[in-house]
Amino acid sequence: MNLVDIYAEFQSDIQFIERELERAIDPQNVELHQSSTHLLKAGGKRIRPVFVLLAGQLGQYDLTKLSYVAVPLELIHMATLVHDDVVDDADKRRGKDTVRAKWDNRVAMYTGDYILGKALMVATELKNPEIHRILSKAIVEMCKGEIEQVRDLNNWDQGLRTYLRRIKRKTALLIAISCQLGAIAADAEPEIVRRMYRFGYNAGMAFQVRDDILDFTGTEQQLGKPAGSDLRQGNITLPALYSAFVGADRERFQKWIKEGTVDDHIDEAIALIRAGEGIEFARQVADRYINLAKDALADLPETTTKRSLLEIANFIGARNF
Repeated sequence: MNLVDIYAEFQSDIQFIERELERAIDPQNVELHQSSTHLLKAGGKRIRPVFVLLAGQLGQYDLTKLSYVAVPLELIHMATLVHDDVVDDADKRRGKDTVRAKWDNRVAMYTGDYILGKALMVATELKNPEIHRILSKAIVEMCKGEIEQVRDLNNWDQGLRTYLRRIKRKTALLIAISCQLGAIAADAEPEIVRRMYRFGYNAGMAFQVRDDILDFTGTEQQLGKPAGSDLRQGNITLPALYSAFVGADRERFQKWIKEGTVDDHIDEAIALIRAGEGIEFARQVADRYINLAKDALADLPETTTKRSLLEIANFIGARNF
């Protein structure tokens, strides 16, 4: 079984989620409809809804009930993308114009807020207060992660712990609760709920580390934006941190950092990171998280669901797009 097979297995259920996403963001306001739909039609892997559906198979699978988790989680993810593009002054996402580029920053910010509000409305269909507690706490933590990223723009005085905490809040947490809430919504056993959270957290950490690697190693066609865009925007990720403080070219980086001239040498810096040891170090970190994700599934019964989760973990660990 590979990733294509997994998505094919859930094809009709994912199509149902897609329809529910469209229904959720359909407002009376024409401009909000256009801006929200523009983002939705840009596509995406829908990996969070897939995690919800897979986790739901570990309990009492009810697609309608699971959609009240899957749709809000994907909407929250979409809202963060709109806000990220404003913060980053990004004109392209997945090779298409961002909402801020097609309209403006004000429309983008209100679109993100609107989508977030709709996410919370959909979630109210579930009456389990634990689901709402987990969801609201995650939104708070994600906001902290976004603020930390803004605070640390162009800040080279940050260590591995700061980076890992930031990607936990920005990315891993939403994937972790996708697995956790899918299991809770399906009334899975508490031990399965805990294991699914651990799986999702570690898979999510690996997902973001791989994303940060791809920002340097991917092509503009793969990324939908120029390679090294994060560093150009001042977002200093793991490959860059390793190159600047541990790698063979650290003296050159240290000189630029001390002089405050990294931006003046940005093309050279990106080339050094692409060729340096930081990429391999980040791959090793991602691999460790993937192994931890797999460990979380070790005691689960040998089922198609378990094999699918392991296959997705393998995809995350090796993905190049």
